[in-house]
Amino acid sequence: MATDSGRTTNFNELIKNLQQSNRYQDLSWSGSFNDYLNLVRETPKVTRNAFQRMYEMIMEKGTSEYVDVKKQMVHYKFFDDEDCDGKDAVYGADIPLMKLVNVLRAAALGYGTEKRVILLHGPVGSAKSTICRLLKQGIERYSKQPQGALYTFDWVDEAGKFEDIFGKGVRVFPSPMHEDPLLVFPPDMRPAIFDELNRGAKGEFRVQVHGELCPPSRWIFKSLMERYHGDITKVLEHVRVKRLLLSEQDRIGIGTFQPKDEKNQDSTELTGDLNYRKIAEYVSDSDPRAFNFDGEFNVANRGMIEFVEVLKLDVAFLYDLLGATQEHKIKPKKFPQTDIDEVIIGHTNEAEYKKLLSNEFMEALRDRTVKVDIPYITRVTEEVRIYAKDFTTERVGKHVAPHTLYVAALWAVLTRLEEPK
Repeated sequence: MATDSGRTTNFNELIKNLQQSNRYQDLSWSGSFNDYLNLVRETPKVTRNAFQRMYEMIMEKGTSEYVDVKKQMVHYKFFDDEDCDGKDAVYGADIPLMKLVNVLRAAALGYGTEKRVILLHGPVGSAKSTICRLLKQGIERYSKQPQGALYTFDWVDEAGKFEDIFGKGVRVFPSPMHEDPLLVFPPDMRPAIFDELNRGAKGEFRVQVHGELCPPSRWIFKSLMERYHGDITKVLEHVRVKRLLLSEQDRIGIGTFQPKDEKNQDSTELTGDLNYRKIAEYVSDSDPRAFNFDGEFNVANRGMIEFVEVLKLDVAFLYDLLGATQEHKIKPKKFPQTDIDEVIIGHTNEAEYKKLLSNEFMEALRDRTVKVDIPYITRVTEEVRIYAKDFTTERVGKHVAPHTLYVAALWAVLTRLEEPK
């Protein structure tokens, strides 16, 4: 029994140590709106948009430079996937990845590519999905690190005085699209507020948040302003700011949309749909509190959305996609256009892209895409590295003969150099 007791104690200590290493207190931070303003003054980068956050996430992993055939090359260590021991590492694609990171950099600086769909284009098996998976997993981990922290807010009515606004029995109403708390300020107040926050700020980054609140938050804000006769300081007392952790599994800040059979797919999967159970409570189907903002565009706000085989989408979905990229707005049913802040990445293969080029009705989509070609690897040494990762003696269960992987890689590369006759 003493031995069992000792093992239990060891497990308890291990669990406590693991919990401490997860920094639970930091990751579950919450505070008042004034606490958040002080936080923004100290660390303005918590207000970065999705493109800025993704670009800095990649750059923080570091780079290495080398010369290849008289060309200056940059290798981004982020795509080595060191956090997962190289499980999804991308080999031999430094040129395409340089183009991709340049697109993200231009978008982060606001040069125009933030208004485009980033389209990864290449043959089957060229690591398009792997690159998207790396970005999704990376932005999820980055949101849990101090340098990648971002915040959202809840509307709070602890005393239950405003059940007609919040809903019967509702004490906490989370922002359904996990918006930046600074969006609570009306647009006409923002310039003065941002100037004050940026005064004396360290570094080059300046606070600049764009967009409007989503319909439910906007409705609550306007209703509270009426109750408090325009006193915004009283309204802000109902705002509780909290740390936002992005998670694909929890559908927070990371979305994935995949085409399905036309009969089983509806455009509300992208922009949300009515909650018919709440219509009875709120009487009207145009009440924003009776709407589920759970479409993939809503879910992916503040992070990124991946469109799997984006060119297989029905035309009805492409309309939503065009508005989301060009205007950074989506149109939920029966509600005004709603602002979003997310990186939109799609990928497609050669056959589907040729259809796009030949279809004159898809000109609008062509103009709103930035194509990044992800070709097959044509360097044998890089192909060998891929096989060496997948076909080890431990995974195969048998001894792998010398030069086997090299011969396989050589054969694969030779098939890619020209079309078979």
